[in-house]
Amino acid sequence: MYEGVPRYTVPMPMRRRREDEAGDQELADLAALADGSLAPERRAAVEARVAASSELAALLAEQQRAVGFARSAAADVDAPAGLRRRIEAQRSGRRAGAPGRLLLVGAAAAAVVAVAVGVSLLNSGTSAERFHAALGPTNLVPGAEGDATLTKTSSGWRIELRAPGLPRLDGGRFYEAWLKNAAGVLVPIGTFNDGRKVTLWAGVSPKSFRTLTVTRELADGDQGSSGQKVLVGTVDTRG
Repeated sequence: MYEGVPRYTVPMPMRRRREDEAGDQELADLAALADGSLAPERRAAVEARVAASSELAALLAEQQRAVGFARSAAADVDAPAGLRRRIEAQRSGRRAGAPGRLLLVGAAAAAVVAVAVGVSLLNSGTSAERFHAALGPTNLVPGAEGDATLTKTSSGWRIELRAPGLPRLDGGRFYEAWLKNAAGVLVPIGTFNDGRKVTLWAGVSPKSFRTLTVTRELADGDQGSSGQKVLVGTVDTRG
């Protein structure tokens, strides 16, 4: 510098503010890249910075996990349509450059998980009714056994059936599960091919339709039971 000519320096608070703003922009870019809302014209540059920095790569991976977890939690429950629209609107409305956004992604993930748990509890009731049934074999498949858990939800009764001893049926042959009441009225609750892990649904209460049976069926146009029972059990309604 020439003697006598004053040297201009950026004031420290201003430099720190600029550095903070640059850091916020970097975090916002990472968050936008993680949830897919980063503008296409910025994507290549941000990806190049991430490729050159292990720290940025780790931050991006953390955000991608948070976003994936939040979306998975929201998808795993039957959330109200209005809530889903708000979540989608918030996701699509994000823009790179929003200060502090990286932290908000993690907070949003936690919020969605909390909502998912709340909705799940709401759907099944605060203390959901849950019954069990042990299923025994018949002479058609002597070695088969099974068990079922019946849980009341707002949509009906969800029935988780396990019968690993049933041989798989294909080629137009399948199993069908039924609930029957004391008057002998049969209500179909679903069909399947393999009994290892089956989810069935019933629109009638197992408190009235307590007999649970599984039959072998053929796709022959007859919607009634074949009568070929392979498993039979009674729902224990004592809880």
